[in-house]
Amino acid sequence: MKGDRVEIVVDAGDTARTYEVVASRAGRRVETAVRRGVVEVSEVTRSGGVVRTARFMATRVLALVEQPVPREDSSERSAQRSAERPFRDDPGS
Repeated sequence: MKGDRVEIVVDAGDTARTYEVVASRAGRRVETAVRRGVVEVSEVTRSGGVVRTARFMATRVLALVEQPVPREDSSERSAQRSAERPFRDDPGS
């Protein structure tokens, strides 16, 4: 979902560097994978096409923080919508 992001903290020798991959458009998501000693973070479209990828050596990654956008439940949305609608005096009209 747009706004989902992953922060990657990497050991850069004398300091730690922080990188961020963000789902920049509606319908995109951020996926993480660890394969063969490499941490891969990708921004992916709805159809599964990779837009961009960040790769890091797994031995150098200090932290991998996934931060999803807070989502509302459908029950919360319907409750908000019904609360926003004004009541009518005559339900038949």
